[in-house]
Amino acid sequence: MLFWSLFARRPQRRSFALVDQAGICRGLHQGIDRPASGNWVEVSEASIAWLDQPLPASARVAPVVGQSSRRRALAA
Repeated sequence: MLFWSLFARRPQRRSFALVDQAGICRGLHQGIDRPASGNWVEVSEASIAWLDQPLPASARVAPVVGQSSRRRALAA
């Protein structure tokens, strides 16, 4: 069992930054899911240098947008 667990897929940890209304980074979090409360945005990496600074636009991860159901129906 231990041998097979070495090859099991594990959920990938993601990085998030808590951003206030002015765009200032107020906290960092790493985990599988986005925290439930607050304005958390996914970032490419967590950098402690961002705390109390404006979050660089290049740090944000673009949200994944799925195809609309209409487009998928046309592709079939």
